[in-house]
Order: sequence, then structure tokens, then C-alpha cells
Amino acid sequence: MTRRYDPSEIEPKWVKVWEDERLYEASEDPDDDRPRFYALDMFPYPSGDLHMGHAEAFSGGDAVARYQAMRGNNVLHPIGWDSFGLPAENAAIKRGIAPAGWTDANVDQQAASFRRMGMSFDWTRRLLTSDPDYYGWTQWLFVRLFEKGLAYRKESPVNWCPKDLTVLANEQVIQGRCERCGTLVERRDLIQWFFKITDYAQRLLDDVDLLVDWPERVVTMQRNWIGRSDGADVTFTIEETGEEITIFTTRPDTLWGVTFFVFAVEHPAVQRLAELAGTWEQVRPLVERARASSVASHEEADTKEGVPLGVHAVNPVNGERVPCFVAPYVLMGYGTGAIMAVPAHDQRDFEFARQHGIPVRVVIEPPGRHLDPETMTEAIPHEGVMVNSGPFDGEPSPASIAKVTAWLEHEGRGRPSVQYRLRDWLISRQRYWGAPIPIIHCPDCGEVAVPDDQLPVLLPEDADFQLGGDSPLARHPTWKHVTCPSCLGQAVRDTDTMDTFVDSSWYFLRYCSPGYDDGPFRREDVERWMPADQYTGGVEHAILHLLYCRFITKALHDLGMVSFVEPFPKL
Repeated sequence: MTRRYDPSEIEPKWVKVWEDERLYEASEDPDDDRPRFYALDMFPYPSGDLHMGHAEAFSGGDAVARYQAMRGNNVLHPIGWDSFGLPAENAAIKRGIAPAGWTDANVDQQAASFRRMGMSFDWTRRLLTSDPDYYGWTQWLFVRLFEKGLAYRKESPVNWCPKDLTVLANEQVIQGRCERCGTLVERRDLIQWFFKITDYAQRLLDDVDLLVDWPERVVTMQRNWIGRSDGADVTFTIEETGEEITIFTTRPDTLWGVTFFVFAVEHPAVQRLAELAGTWEQVRPLVERARASSVASHEEADTKEGVPLGVHAVNPVNGERVPCFVAPYVLMGYGTGAIMAVPAHDQRDFEFARQHGIPVRVVIEPPGRHLDPETMTEAIPHEGVMVNSGPFDGEPSPASIAKVTAWLEHEGRGRPSVQYRLRDWLISRQRYWGAPIPIIHCPDCGEVAVPDDQLPVLLPEDADFQLGGDSPLARHPTWKHVTCPSCLGQAVRDTDTMDTFVDSSWYFLRYCSPGYDDGPFRREDVERWMPADQYTGGVEHAILHLLYCRFITKALHDLGMVSFVEPFPKL
């Protein structure tokens, strides 16, 4: 026997011994009284073979699982693949092969490499999100959310990659270009499917306090992404038409400092008011330019760019008329798409006012200090004493916010309000390699969910998924044409597929019930193992993936499918 360690000889031998002895399979024996421990990893994407990043990420989770097993625990340490998605489809297009074949080959290669590394996975629970046995239950969950009113369609401005021919999240747009292919991103208005995650905004925020074993940085990222803002809704009146426009402000104590009013370029009143005032020819180029740019670049717009609308808004607290503008720095997706502008106390408003020659009025001064608005070079903080503010002169600010809000409500000029930075989750993708959205569009019945006994809605194997024209499912000659399950008339399938974040929002539950055919999981299995004892993965998923998993878990709790509200108490 050689004294030299030969990994190619020794390691395969012991990997086989471990598998033959089923060493790493979690026990479901009801008589097994060992403490259970669920060691969960963020599952990999099969973009090729494993690399050093995988070795780094998965060795940590493997060490946790092995340590817990050596302590005598019954350890569940499963493995699967997040196998739908745009990279697989693009790679398949480049190679002239089907996405399924490319994906399956990469999964097999990664699985072999994991085995070669000696990972302590329970291979009996292996899953792929692109398997019909899995994505059929993803579609089933979509139907449950649709029935609960949490899945809906609306027209929305989106980031569109003209090369990949699909919608991109803001996080996928880097300096105005698609993060994957580098193509300049466009903005389009499309009818898209959304999950109503905003219905859960406050619960998602409140329950962060339960996550005492999360890194503080990740907790902060979650809180900031949800972004609760307390303030007031205040109603201004357009002088020329008499119509009321409501704005949201976190600082109603600065209402007496409003010197102009700004609409987002997408606001539905913009064109009508500009045509009324005779300014549409000046306003239209700004609107068209904004429509042609990506949503992400719109959110990074130049603060000073804007055009007068030619109409005036009347301030409800003092009756003063102020000029209205349209500007890309105001976002339609936050608040109401219109703002009151207080240049003395907001830097964006200050820069805009200086560019357009708009007066600046100080309404909060630091104690013992007088500010000259003519010589100010930047906006000043809100803290201080209210001045030039009618009945509230001398009130300390921001302590006066509650008092001003109560006064607005008493006077019928406003009311307390809460806004969130969090937007509803856009799940539509105009590509082939994803779970088809299980909705049928009937000219008589409208949107009809595919019945449970007709799931999964399978991807057609003969689709032309090459780029060009409509999406691959939309241009398939037969796949989309179906009978309405409600009236039996002619109808068409929805041709969008789901965002892969939907697939990965519940995979940890399926691990608990591998092969279960009567639902996405068996509740008693999930209650046996969940919530996961340790979740291991990269910080790059600290916002969206974790947030979506938390949302889906809370929705399933409300549906009576799980007893807990947080899936991952410890990161």
C-alpha cells in the first residue's frame, strides 16, 4: 500500500461507501427521537460546471450539516437546482440546442462535481425547478394567489432589453444597459402580471424584528427596501380646472414653504393640462424622451431637468398659487406621481428652483439663526423652529409634524398616510424557459385560472425559442389555442412565463416532501422540518430572494398551509 495520499483512488471509494450506507439521508422514521436540524443552502444555477465560488459557498453549509450530524442530530441537508431562467435560454440559442438539454447536462455535471467534493447532501430529495413535477406546483401556488387576489395584471412601464426580448428588473439594468448582454435598455408599457407583495409590506417590516439571528446588515437592507414613510396626504387644486391633485409628503410642517408643484412625466394629467395651457409642444419632447429611456435610468434622472406646464396649483394651507412643472426626477411609482416642492428644505427641489428661477422660502430655521434665501447655496435640514408658517410659527420641527397633520385633518385639507418604497412584484417574462403562467384568456369570461387537474401547463417541446418577434410561446402555432374551462368557448393561454424568483420562493418546502403528488408539500412534513435551522448563501440575495421567500411563506400561512410566518430564522 502506498503511503502517498491519492485522492483519485481514495475519495471515490468513500463517496460510494457513504451512498451505499445512506449516511446523509435524513430520517423520516417517527420512532427516530434525535433532534432534527434543517441545514438549507441557496441552491445553485446550472450555468456550467462548479467553480471556486461554489466551493466556498457550499463548503460552509456542508460544515454546518456535518457538525450537526456529529452532535447526534437528524440532519436534513438537501440539494436542488434553480434551473429555469434567461441564461440557459440564451446559452441554448447560442449553441442551437434546446434549453432543457443544456440545463440537464449542466445539472448532471454539477451533481458529479458535488459528489466528487464529498458534499453531505441527501440526494433522495434532489429537485430541479424546470421539472414538470416541480413547476406544476409552482403554477398551483400561482392559482392560489390568483384566487386570493394576490396575482393580477396591469399595464406598467418596464425595462425592456431589445436583444434578449424580455423585461428586466431595475437591479438588472447597469448604467442603462442589460447586465447580461450589455444592450442599451428601452422603456415599454406592457400588460404584466404582478404579485401583490405590497399587501404584506407592514408585516414584512414588523416581522424583521423576529429575525434576531440575521446579520444586522441584511436586516437593514430588508428594512430599507420595504421603506416605510409616515406622513400626510395633502390635496392641492389646479386653479385653471378646479381638479384636485393629492400629494404625499413626509414633511407637512414645510407646506408653507411650497413655491412650485411638479408632476411626473407619466402622470395622467400632464398631457391634458399642457394642451389646456398651450404648452404641449414644449412638454412633449420631455415626455417622449422619458418614455424611450429605461425605468432604471428614469429613477436616476437629472434633478434640474423640467418644463413649465403653464397651470398653477393652489396650496391648501395658505391659498397661494404656485407654478406647475413636469420633471423626470418625480417618480410615478412612489407616492401619487406629483409633489409639492419646498426648495429651502429639499436639495433636489433647491437645485431645480435655482435652475428655473423659482423663489426659495425658508419655513424652518435653526434656533438663533436667520437664513437669507437669496444667498443660500444648498437646502438646509428640517430641524429647527417653524417660521413664515401661519399659526405654527415658533413650533419646534420636526416635533410639529404630528400637530400639523392633525390640523390638516381637522381642517379637511389632508390626512395621515403611510407609503412604502416596496412595489408589487413584477413576475411576467416574455421568454420560453420558465414556468408558463396558468391563466387562460377568454373573450367572454376574462381571466380564467387553469383547473388544478389540468396542471402542469407544460412547455411545448417544439417551440421556436430563437430571438425575434413575439415571445416563443406567443408565436407557437398551436400551444396557446385552448378551450375555456369555464364556458368551453375558444380562448388562448397566457404566453408569459414566471420570473425565476417565483420558482425559488418555495423550494425549501418541497425538499420536505420529495415526490409528494397531492400538493406542493405535505403539511406534516413541513411542520416536522421547518422553519429551517440554518440558511447558507451569498449576500447578493439578501434583498429580493429573501424578501420573496418571506412573502410567499406569509401568504401560505394565510392560506392555512403552514403554521409559521418566517422561513429562515437564522442566516
